[in-house]
Amino acid sequence: MTTLPKRGLRIGLILVCLVFTSACPVLCASRADSAGKPRLAICDAWLFDTQDGRMLPHRTILVEGERIAAIGTTDKPIPIPKGTRRIIATGKYVIPGLIDGHAHVAHLTGTTHTTRDEILPLFLANGVTSIRGIGDEMVAQKLIARYAEAHPGLCPSVFMCSPLIDGDPPFHQDAGWAITDPAQVSAFVDDMVAWGVVTLKLYVKVSHDVFRKVIDEGHKRGLTVTAHLGSVTTEQAVEDGIDCFEHIWAAWSGAFPPDDLQSRQILNLDNPTCKTLIEHMAKHNVRICPTLAIFEPYLLRDLPQIQNNPDINCMPERVRKVWREWQKNSYPGTLSQRQREFDKYKELTGMLYRGGVTILAGTDTVEPLVVPGCSLHRELQLLVESGMPPSAALQAGTINVARVLHQEKNIGSIEVGKQADMVVLDADPLADIGNTRRISCIIHKGMVCNPKTVLKAVPKQ
Repeated sequence: MTTLPKRGLRIGLILVCLVFTSACPVLCASRADSAGKPRLAICDAWLFDTQDGRMLPHRTILVEGERIAAIGTTDKPIPIPKGTRRIIATGKYVIPGLIDGHAHVAHLTGTTHTTRDEILPLFLANGVTSIRGIGDEMVAQKLIARYAEAHPGLCPSVFMCSPLIDGDPPFHQDAGWAITDPAQVSAFVDDMVAWGVVTLKLYVKVSHDVFRKVIDEGHKRGLTVTAHLGSVTTEQAVEDGIDCFEHIWAAWSGAFPPDDLQSRQILNLDNPTCKTLIEHMAKHNVRICPTLAIFEPYLLRDLPQIQNNPDINCMPERVRKVWREWQKNSYPGTLSQRQREFDKYKELTGMLYRGGVTILAGTDTVEPLVVPGCSLHRELQLLVESGMPPSAALQAGTINVARVLHQEKNIGSIEVGKQADMVVLDADPLADIGNTRRISCIIHKGMVCNPKTVLKAVPKQ
């Protein structure tokens, strides 16, 4: 059995104090009652069908408790029991609650003196009702997940991931876990199952023999295994049975280090090797989470629209202060070089989509300038700019991530029996994906939440 490092225990004890001594206001307007009687009906809305990618008119959605009890149409109306709270949604558009497919729930907060419970409301206020954890220290992550579960009116649901499985020493000391011998893998994976993770994440320095063993042991226990490639190539990972790749450059080779600008710039997308890799990924049903929302501010941080992004104002001042200092650091290469690199990332994302590879929408929040919640809307926009239709971008941010989490029977679409996670929009996102920001209200586990009210829980300083 693996043991937690002392640093992780210290982080966990600090979070215990923070989580269990904080006071949380009740910020939700309504919830279906605990006896199971229908108490909420969203009436006469356009409903996004994640299976067909279409908007279905004149739907009435009846919620009982935390679940969707019935969906009515003009031809087949449903009775609305007396006393049910009604949201008249004529002319409005209802999409499933968004899912951020690449988020860290503890990693990267230490330098900003912030705990994730303080900024989890930013996700929910932006219609993100679930997040896919993608590599964190376990004690801190578990406490944050419990906090989110106890405060559904403030926080999204958190689906946990292992620490970053890496070589020795790990690339990230706070979130990494060194495994150098395949014989250590089985006990480690059992430990992760006991913690309740749904994803195992392989990282940049892990050896190929450990890489293969983690995939085998993870799949035996029904876990999804994803990778941020480094020492193992794309071809090797696909052959080994990897489920997902994190970050767009994994679609090329994964053989160059993350900071090797020159190697990334010379990507030749017309090379037959690129087409072969995409076909290989599609054949083996390997998904990819491009995380364009992190590469944009990293590569183009000197552009005024990045520096002056109004979304940043949602963050506490202590975070913004650290981010302002970070922005002063230059990135290798000229702006034109970096712009070409980012354009290649978008072009490659479009090629993957057209090649039949499943795309996941994720952000890598809370990296500098990647604002929780807001950044997922930007990711959806960037996916559309890459050549995906708005309907496919919405699927990438809902049902596609739900399937990777093995939660497609619970979240990711609006269907009878599923958890009542929905976002009511004032305009059609299929006409303009930017309309996902035009949020009227959010329903999370049957609770109706006002985004402006939820945002009040985020500290200013």
